[in-house]
Amino acid sequence: MRLIPFGLFLAAAMAAAQSAPTAPAVWRLLDSGTTASLRGIDAVDGTVAWASGTGGTVLRTTDGGAHWLTCAIPDAATDGATLDFRGVRAWDAQTAMVMSSGPGKLSRLYKTVDGCRSWTRLFTNPEKEGFYDALLFLDPQHGIVLGDPAHGDPQINPVEGGYFTFRLRVTNDAGKTWIPVTDPEFGPPGKNLRPLSGEAFFAASNRSMAVRDGWLWIGTGKNRVLRRKVAAHEFQSSLCAGAIDPFSQSCGIPWLDWQSAVVPLASGNASSGIFAVAFRDALHGMAVGGDYLKPGESAGTAAWSADGGQHWTAAAESPHGYRSSVAWSDNRKAWIAVGTNGSDISRDDGKTWQRLDGGNWNALSLPFVVGPKGRIGRLDPAALPDSAKNQSARSGEERP
Repeated sequence: MRLIPFGLFLAAAMAAAQSAPTAPAVWRLLDSGTTASLRGIDAVDGTVAWASGTGGTVLRTTDGGAHWLTCAIPDAATDGATLDFRGVRAWDAQTAMVMSSGPGKLSRLYKTVDGCRSWTRLFTNPEKEGFYDALLFLDPQHGIVLGDPAHGDPQINPVEGGYFTFRLRVTNDAGKTWIPVTDPEFGPPGKNLRPLSGEAFFAASNRSMAVRDGWLWIGTGKNRVLRRKVAAHEFQSSLCAGAIDPFSQSCGIPWLDWQSAVVPLASGNASSGIFAVAFRDALHGMAVGGDYLKPGESAGTAAWSADGGQHWTAAAESPHGYRSSVAWSDNRKAWIAVGTNGSDISRDDGKTWQRLDGGNWNALSLPFVVGPKGRIGRLDPAALPDSAKNQSARSGEERP
């Protein structure tokens, strides 16, 4: 989905901050060394983590957040400093991939294998109307990049040319090649990869997609969650006699049999919908969002599923405002959601939420959280409400 206008976001966040009550320091603020707006965060563990944001910014810590290294800017000699890195996926202190979001060629994928001293450009969105929203990996070899629907150009992309569908590309070789996922049936709107009118995704926190235990879920701006089973063998294109995608030298991969469910979140305009989905196992999941232009409005900001995303129920007690990211903490046996007016915790699988703080946050990968103007925080378990503390009170945290 088109990037949320920074001015509107800032105004909304300031209004929310002014009305937010004083809260305990659940998130210990860290010195990031940057003023970039950060939206990408991926914690390998409690020690190694990567963050990304505006101005071609990529950061890395190898000491639990005590120090953050400012990485080399991808494509620094050309236009890299103009890129907005909305997503990052990391495997260790040396290896990570970043996704920039923007119209057409401003949506790109880069990878480093030397601790971000240098970057290799893996792929550039070939479609003028293209726009990347989220990046995830099932394992180091198999990954997916999600983009808004676009009208294909048969001269540029003959495999998807003429089809107005959600754009997905997959890799089975750690990002070297990106194969288009196709929808050969092209049924009515809402079937498989064909969007509803005005339906797209939010590039707010790199959490429009989730994968767990062989299932893939995608949350849209029209409050739908699409799901289907995925397996590594489905990331391999078969031989064909039809049109060839010039970028992957393949005929694409047909993924059909998508299931769709409506989620009871705030809706009705371009600023509302699902901003993030997450699952702690194949059955129990969470969807968060709301209206980013009304950050203090709590109605329609979270819903839960206990059957793998087939059905969704609105939270009985919602988070205290719009939420752009959510994660499960296995150590705390709780969900944590964050947004521009604070964070909340749920210990009953999303049925009720308790306020944690009134800070301004964009994205979450426990134990870290990031926000505008270089804000990075680390969860302080000792500051959680008593009922949310883990009995061991360990200072380390896990990847969600």
